Amino acid sequence: MKTSLLTRLALAGAMTLFASMASAGITLDGTRVVFAAPAKETSVVVRNQGSDDIMVQSWVEPGSKGATSDVPFAITPPLVRLGGNKQQILRILYQGQGLPSDKESVFWLAVQEIPQKAKDQNSLQIAIRQRVKLFYRPANLPDTAANAAKSLQWKLVEQGGKTALSVSNPSAYHVSFSGSTVELRTGKGTATYTAAAEMLAPGATRVVAIKGSPSLSFGAATVEFDSINDYGGLDRITSKLSN
Repeated sequence: MKTSLLTRLALAGAMTLFASMASAGITLDGTRVVFAAPAKETSVVVRNQGSDDIMVQSWVEPGSKGATSDVPFAITPPLVRLGGNKQQILRILYQGQGLPSDKESVFWLAVQEIPQKAKDQNSLQIAIRQRVKLFYRPANLPDTAANAAKSLQWKLVEQGGKTALSVSNPSAYHVSFSGSTVELRTGKGTATYTAAAEMLAPGATRVVAIKGSPSLSFGAATVEFDSINDYGGLDRITSKLSN
């Protein structure tokens, strides 16, 4: 049986896509960037792990969707040709004003690989973009970022007739989660439930549903979660619920 033209095109496209992705190769030297004042700039290293020359374009985006305020950062160089197996330092500059001085602000650093024009007109090329969080940390903030996750305030609340978990961040730092596990201790033993958690901004409070949780009558309860630190590693935290 002859393979149909559509099938052959699909296979060719898949093979080209795989080859393009396999040869693509920009990496950053971290999973997040912390811009700590009073420094006027910080930097990140981008590496081309492929053998071909590429163009690398970089910029900073607002940290939340729909944000219309200007981004007070500049990157140099914003566009650079990067040879195969080479690296480039990207300098991130802050204009010195426009951000709160009493808490962290968060943005996105976007780094996009622009491949060279393909020699084969039938090949498929993909511009791969990486985005990592960029935290601007003013000078003289109280306490430390390392203690922010430990200072979170947790309690059980009722939401829509179901038990939910409320978490407040009294610190001046963002707290990033890598999943969370709620451990509830009752008179009949220990039960473990899970609750989804996202990054919590300074001064923010969020209520999240607890999957499969029973009524509010838990008795003593604790919450365990992994917090992402400045270096991209995970810190395991155990906290008691205030109620």
